Amino acid sequence: MTETKKSQWNSNFAFMMAMIGSAVGLGNIWRFPKVLYTNGGGSFMIPYIVSLFLLGISFVLVEYAVGYRFKRSLARILFTISKKLEPVAWFILFTVFLITTYYVCVVGWDLIYIFLSFTKAWGANPDVFFTQNVLHATESMTGLFTIVPTVLASVIAIWFITWFIIKRDLNEGIGAVSKVLIPLLCVIVVIIVAFSLTLPGASVGYSQIFTPDWSALTNLDVWLAAFGQIVFSLSLGMAIAMTYASYLPEGSKLVDNAMIVAFSNSGFEVFNSIGTFSILGFMAVTTAIPFNELVTSGSGLAFVVFPQVFNIMGDAAYVIGPLFFICILFAGITSIIALLEGFCYSISEKFLIERKKTATVVCIVGCLISAIFTTAAGSTILDIADAFLNNFALLFAVFLECIIFGWIYKFDNLIETLNEHSRIKVGKTWKVVIKYILPVCIAGLWLEGVLTTINNNNELSSTVMLILTAIVIIVPIILAKLPAINKDYYNVEN
Repeated sequence: MTETKKSQWNSNFAFMMAMIGSAVGLGNIWRFPKVLYTNGGGSFMIPYIVSLFLLGISFVLVEYAVGYRFKRSLARILFTISKKLEPVAWFILFTVFLITTYYVCVVGWDLIYIFLSFTKAWGANPDVFFTQNVLHATESMTGLFTIVPTVLASVIAIWFITWFIIKRDLNEGIGAVSKVLIPLLCVIVVIIVAFSLTLPGASVGYSQIFTPDWSALTNLDVWLAAFGQIVFSLSLGMAIAMTYASYLPEGSKLVDNAMIVAFSNSGFEVFNSIGTFSILGFMAVTTAIPFNELVTSGSGLAFVVFPQVFNIMGDAAYVIGPLFFICILFAGITSIIALLEGFCYSISEKFLIERKKTATVVCIVGCLISAIFTTAAGSTILDIADAFLNNFALLFAVFLECIIFGWIYKFDNLIETLNEHSRIKVGKTWKVVIKYILPVCIAGLWLEGVLTTINNNNELSSTVMLILTAIVIIVPIILAKLPAINKDYYNVEN
């Protein structure tokens, strides 16, 4: 059996919205403010901008060029370059799939909070409510045998929404949803930021962004934090840009599009952080809690600190609260469909399974895995899985892609592909960045992540990480070894 006709974006706008949707996610909303504040405030913008150009745009261009040139799935692209590289592709895709299984769970928590926000049902102590009433959290592994019904129902709902979108034709599903959700997301963020600037004490918050600590520029950790933020913010190494670019029609301006996506993503998170800091400034002034105690990363900011803010905001919180959590929902859904697309595409192309069936199987398997995170011990397992998959597997995947496309594949072909129709051109400088500078930066990030994870390890973490290590090695090898139903899959001409 041979492959059927390939899907293609029906407009550049649909592609741009899908790409921006893939980049704008939960990390932009709550991770960036924490990273910005703890790494020098305003002065952090210097390493951040350097990282955006040096790492972000440079690597996005690689993924655009590869996807557009080959117009194939990542698995088939690496098989085309070298048959020995196919397991690497499945390692990257499967790692991203596993990340999606717990990312869905966080978006599920947010879905619960949309309903809670209409009545401020979290009460006077949002921290205890989130831990005990929503998650029913316990660090004991016996909690794995206790399903939390509300969380499970919300996770199933998010998986159903995801399935409903990605099972459809490219433009009817991902394209149509992205063209609606991304503009709506931007409108909601503008409303939230505009309102936050009117709050008493807002200047206490947003001044943190514009007050630089210049000594931070000599701190290597600050630069690594900037590189790390760009990696996670732009979803580098996840094969998303590569997959979406493979659907582009001939004549597309790749470099121009990459610039727009990168700047839109960074602009979103910087603009959003002004609103976030203004709201936290309001809380600091109102409650006399030191500002540094309010700025937290991860779920704490979204599901603990902000409900505390909404409690003292008055009636306006009944509008701003739901808008805030809807904003997170939209960002989460567009990111989830992007995270799954590369995995679904590779499976569909190799085994000639139609899009709807592939999406159905992937979503069912993903939902079953996500069920682990809906247990009483789920949040504990989630934190361990997140540390391992992001600090170990994902950064290692980005490093491997740099080596493969910078050293193994004929790099000049990518330059030719990028410059063919783009108004903005790339040249030898970009080649030097990809071949030499980027691998060193990624290796530094990876080593820092490894050391951080090892230092924070305990017996439970070690056990979970050992299991995950076995899974991310064995499953990709099996997927690579399975014979392709699509006979064109073995056509290595390009």
